[in-house]
Amino acid sequence: MEYASIGIIALVVNLIINTDVLRNAGNDKETKAQKAYRRFIYAVFTYYVTDVLWGFLNQAGLIDLLYFDTVIYFITMALGVYLWSRYVIAYLGETKGFGHFLKYFGSLFLTIQLLFITINLFVPILFWFDQSGAYHPGWARYAMFSLQIIMFSLTSINAFVISAKASDVKQRRYAIIGMFGITMAILITVQVCYPLWPVYSIGYLFGDCLLHTFVVEDEKQEYRLQLEEALAREQRQKQELSSAMRMAYQDALTGVKSKQAYLEKEVAMDQMISQGNSVPFAIVVFDLNNLKEINDTNGHQAGDAYIKEACQMICHGFQHSPVYRIGGDEFVTVLENQDYDNRTELLRAFDQKILENETFGKVTVSSGMAVYNPSEHDNFHSVFENADKQMYRNKQKMKGSRAQYTSREVA
Repeated sequence: MEYASIGIIALVVNLIINTDVLRNAGNDKETKAQKAYRRFIYAVFTYYVTDVLWGFLNQAGLIDLLYFDTVIYFITMALGVYLWSRYVIAYLGETKGFGHFLKYFGSLFLTIQLLFITINLFVPILFWFDQSGAYHPGWARYAMFSLQIIMFSLTSINAFVISAKASDVKQRRYAIIGMFGITMAILITVQVCYPLWPVYSIGYLFGDCLLHTFVVEDEKQEYRLQLEEALAREQRQKQELSSAMRMAYQDALTGVKSKQAYLEKEVAMDQMISQGNSVPFAIVVFDLNNLKEINDTNGHQAGDAYIKEACQMICHGFQHSPVYRIGGDEFVTVLENQDYDNRTELLRAFDQKILENETFGKVTVSSGMAVYNPSEHDNFHSVFENADKQMYRNKQKMKGSRAQYTSREVA
């Protein structure tokens, strides 16, 4: 009973600490190493079950069942070594050198163990039971345990050597694999000397606790860091997208809405018009005067300053309406709601400001307004064309005469 109790404790403890691993079975987000670790844990659990049964069957003296259970015991032991080697390869990312050693050693160990078990059915080289039911180890058992000791020892030495030269995360990973290997090598050595002690189960218990405490938690931490990095990357992408959208929808020089934004406004208004849901609106088109002369005389820097000053004046005159820069010296505003209701007064005040600027040699802008009329306009662009024509008529008036004017034709 004492023999079986160790296996039961080891099984329960491993079930508790690996609950999260078992719960995540089949998770698409699992890494290759996590899947390999879970397969290894399944082999360990199977080993514990056979070891526990061995204790009960041995105490009960059920030799035939005990013999069968011992065969399964050695198979699960070999399978555990094989799956452990695959886990280490996946976890450390070893594909050359050390990885090749573990890959071939694990496969070789499993093959030899299965061969010995098969031979043992006919010739007792691995183990046998005498007539009294006493268990006797054979030379093949000592050979298999010796191979494990060699493998775990070489694994530990190699892991500790690499760990001493590696950086943070890699150093910790190799160190833990090295600790697992040296723990198993020591306890297997004890198991060789005391066949009827459940030392191998104790070794798995200590080793799995090490792996879960450091390795699995390390992977969780790495996953959290990857998640944080992904969230940060997503945030950067959102910021970049937002910046790109600002660049696309905001004029770089003046800060008002761009031509792209204007075109989308046109599409939206056309959709409302076609559905009969349009609200009353008017379009005002602005064109800067004398920009070419300023560029030619004072340079484009002075021209840019002229454009920005004109834009500020337009925005100030129509504070509740979106202003779009649709060309080098051409702006548009769409009047709705409050500004639409006050369009005549707003345009008159803007004209007065232009007259003052013309008198003092400041920025002047020609403008023209058109009001949407369902019986006259089929779409948004037709309103714009009327406003544009009105702007050019007013521009010609300003060119033909510098006299002040107080009234204007509004299309």
